[in-house]
Amino acid sequence: MSISQTIRDFITLAIQSGGWMEMDRLYLENRVIAMIGEDALMEVEVQAVAEPAIALVEQLLGQAQKNQVITGLQAEKERLEAQLMDLMTPPPSVVNAYFAQYYSKDPIQATDYFFNLSKETNYVKTRENARNSLFSVETEYGQLEMMIDFSKIENDQEAFIAKQTVTDAYPKCVFCMENEGYKGRANYPARSNQRIIRMNLDGESWGFQYAPNAHYTEQCIIASEEHRPLKTTKATFQRLLKIVEVLPHYFVGSDADLPIVGGSKTTHAHYQGGRHAFPLAAAEIERPFTLQGFPSITAGIVKWPMSVIRLQGKKQRDLVEAANKILTNWQTYSDEPLEIIAQATDGTQHHTITPIARRTGDHFELDLVLRDNNVSAEFPDGIFHLHPEVQHIKKGILDLNDVMGSVVLAPHLETELKEVEQYLLGQENTLADYHQKWADQLKTDNQITVENVTEIVQKAVGKIFVRGLEDASVFKRDSEGQLGFLRFIHTL
Repeated sequence: MSISQTIRDFITLAIQSGGWMEMDRLYLENRVIAMIGEDALMEVEVQAVAEPAIALVEQLLGQAQKNQVITGLQAEKERLEAQLMDLMTPPPSVVNAYFAQYYSKDPIQATDYFFNLSKETNYVKTRENARNSLFSVETEYGQLEMMIDFSKIENDQEAFIAKQTVTDAYPKCVFCMENEGYKGRANYPARSNQRIIRMNLDGESWGFQYAPNAHYTEQCIIASEEHRPLKTTKATFQRLLKIVEVLPHYFVGSDADLPIVGGSKTTHAHYQGGRHAFPLAAAEIERPFTLQGFPSITAGIVKWPMSVIRLQGKKQRDLVEAANKILTNWQTYSDEPLEIIAQATDGTQHHTITPIARRTGDHFELDLVLRDNNVSAEFPDGIFHLHPEVQHIKKGILDLNDVMGSVVLAPHLETELKEVEQYLLGQENTLADYHQKWADQLKTDNQITVENVTEIVQKAVGKIFVRGLEDASVFKRDSEGQLGFLRFIHTL
């Protein structure tokens, strides 16, 4: 196919996307010619197009590189790709109008439209996300999910803290509204083809967008228009419940808002959601209790490796008040024999909650995960955090999806786990030193064969993930910890 035909076909798809009309064809084709370093368009036919836009863009990028508009640098390719895909993406006002039109018929139609558009324009990196390695492991808490993410850079807590520094850069962070249409730069991602759906949450402007590098189905981000730190308050519960009222087929949750136990991006208030049933959602209440003053609410402790309280009810207002009562009690609750300390002597707050909201039929549901970010001489990374014994598999922050039972692992583990398998089989290997003790134990505990070695290693990874979540639990699963949990429940 000639480059002229590629350009014409690409613009045919752009017009079909809904943001342009046939009258705009010459203008758009000339835009593409300029962008890829061509001088003219040969006479070619307007025809039905079978190839997807991303395949045509790859051809355009190749021509741009031949014309020395870009080099082989990935960042340059991504910026030009986003600018080309911007022509495929209707303007923000049009996308919002289409979303509202579909929403008036059915919320699912609205998100389907927006998600499909985000995939077709390669804002959601479907092909890159498909490279991730997935497996599930059956545990006493149900089937947990493991993902080795080849788009993820593993970060230690120091790196996360460094990234939290707010500067006067434009945009201030990847969640800011100013990203919509932003070209990008060497140290910042291209966002020319990003679109954001505006949402009104209790009188505030928020933006709904999809995550480019997704870890689960239709992973989305709802971020405040104002660049302000993430804080867990009564308003958090109100917003989360409002979001699942508006989008009842999605869950939505928030990372914790304190260092160590917080998510990787807490400088900008945002929530994460999606169309995915996480293992935590399937976990059952194992110990119901009565929440005084809230007769309309069903409450209970969830069977989960972390300390989770679940609230269920039909009235959002009651759920908000109940969740806020639990939050305020937890923020001042200490149990020193269990090393649970609410505040430092200087008043520093150590307790918060990771909240998750979802709809189940005509009921709303809130899961409240109790968090504590205290440190000690024995556990300088966090008393209720991933302990050293598990950090050869999982390091850094426990993000929201980790807390809900879907762990994201660093890409180097793909190769390292293969080396563990070869070691267990007695084959030539380059086993990492930090896996040695673990691998030796696996060899001692199992009859290893070529047929079962992968399953044994995957189950062992799942067991380590469970151990990591149990490390992060403020009330441990043993009798002492569960009695401590009941002592807290009695304060409610």
